Amino acid sequence: MTEEKEDMKKVVKFGGSSLASARQFKKVGDIIRSDKSRRYVVPSAPGKRNDKDEKVTDMLYQCYDAAAEGKSYKKILEKIKSRYVEIIDGLDLNLNLDHEFETIEENFLKKAGRDYAASRGEYLNGIVMASYLGYEFIDAAEVIFFDEDGSFEAETTNRELGERLEHVERAVIPGFYGATHDGSIRTFSRGGSDVTGSIVAKAIHADMYENWTDVSGFLVADPRI
Repeated sequence: MTEEKEDMKKVVKFGGSSLASARQFKKVGDIIRSDKSRRYVVPSAPGKRNDKDEKVTDMLYQCYDAAAEGKSYKKILEKIKSRYVEIIDGLDLNLNLDHEFETIEENFLKKAGRDYAASRGEYLNGIVMASYLGYEFIDAAEVIFFDEDGSFEAETTNRELGERLEHVERAVIPGFYGATHDGSIRTFSRGGSDVTGSIVAKAIHADMYENWTDVSGFLVADPRI
């Protein structure tokens, strides 16, 4: 029975409220580590820590719109940075995202698009999650594809993602986004991390896809799956 369990492959997706703080990250880490078959993790961007808080994705939209319109954006960018620094420090990680934020700022000023802006929350959270777990980080832009019109390319994605993960024992793949073949970022609709989880599960022929959500402080499996 033990060998069978260890040979199983599970994809686990965690929503934004489940990853809103270092404390929540630790809960998620405990859940993943409690079952060795939870090999592939799909994280959302950090959600609200409390009712008065803002989701990182919403702040990214605000920051991008301000930068693209030539308005002041530095203050909100620093606010976004501080969310990640707080999580990283709380997890005691040797991780610095300054280079990533410099790239994000440059691309905002180049008007890379609102899809690009929205996707950066998952992208950064994926880097943090991979560092915390000791898993490989795989940028969804390299394995999830859209055509020029923004339509999801299921067959290409299934093939490329399956080949990429074939020899990767454990990985973190950020939810919500992918890219066109020229590298332009495209997103699914809000809540699209759920879609990413199912895409990963199909590509690796997972034994199970677990979609976790945070309810009243407890992480529970989504009863709809």
